[in-house]
Amino acid sequence: MSKRGGFPGMGGFGGMNINQLMKEAKKMQADMEKSQEELQTKEFESTAGGGAVSVKLSGGKQIKELKISKDVVDPDDVEMLQDLIITCVNDAMRKVDEAQSAQFGKYNIPGLM
Repeated sequence: MSKRGGFPGMGGFGGMNINQLMKEAKKMQADMEKSQEELQTKEFESTAGGGAVSVKLSGGKQIKELKISKDVVDPDDVEMLQDLIITCVNDAMRKVDEAQSAQFGKYNIPGLM
């Protein structure tokens, strides 16, 4: 065994022993869990149709609020209302995804995101 506490011939993972590596991994895991909890408490809002439709999503992509202006409710043009809702919800989800990428991108773990 290496005197530095690593595996023979591996140089102790670049000078870092396995115990230090495990400690760093646990700290990173705790930081990531805290970041995830913080993201869950945030709200993301989007509007479509000049404010005719608005939606608020949680960081967990749960719809918290959906508002539809009476002016945009037309029984003869339901498709337009559907399109506005889809556009609005998709935009809010994109904002959540961007916030997640920004939050977890700092950890730079290959294969995580």
